[in-house]
Amino acid sequence: MFFHPMDFLILIAFGLSLWAQFRVKGTFNKFAEVPTSSGLTGAEAARRMLDANGLTNVPVQHIPGTLTDHYDPTDRVVRLSDPVYFGNSIASLSVACHEVGHAIQHKVSYPMLVARHRIFPVVNLVSGVAPLLLLAGFFFKMAGLLLIGIIFFSGAVAFQLVTLPVEFNASSRAKELMVKMGFIRNEEERGASKVLGAAALTYVAAALISVLELAKYIMIFRSSDD
Repeated sequence: MFFHPMDFLILIAFGLSLWAQFRVKGTFNKFAEVPTSSGLTGAEAARRMLDANGLTNVPVQHIPGTLTDHYDPTDRVVRLSDPVYFGNSIASLSVACHEVGHAIQHKVSYPMLVARHRIFPVVNLVSGVAPLLLLAGFFFKMAGLLLIGIIFFSGAVAFQLVTLPVEFNASSRAKELMVKMGFIRNEEERGASKVLGAAALTYVAAALISVLELAKYIMIFRSSDD
């Protein structure tokens, strides 16, 4: 029960996740040292991109920390960390424009973002209960609790899978607009792609771990039913 054959694959996926986190920090730090030809800071680029897309009502705020950048759909605000808000590097602009990409998705009701927003309240509720149900099902050998735990955990997995196209689409929008609006030159686009690609890999690794864990629970449930 505790050492399932799937654990080997989960361990590999976990190692990939750690490598992805290391890579995103390394890639960001590398391109944080490469200034853009436009000289714009992340805050300036974000503001210009928002305004150009009719989002003049979405503020760009500074938030302490590093890689704490995010778009808040509830308050409709783009929040940028220290090196992104004040920096004028390829890394700074890439991250800033990626978060603006989410704001644009929100404006145009990008289907996968809408789906993520709709399932988030439910997933937020059941994801905390799922581990307890799974543990109870394992220890007390109660197939019913195990099945409910699997169903709840499936919601969390679905949320992570829906997140993947949301993140890739935001990066795609960011790269296209960064070049189109003259924030970076064509030869700088490769650096932006590396920064955004490294960040996306962390989401892929997290989703892979969740999918493998779900497969493990389903296999355990099926074996307990035999």
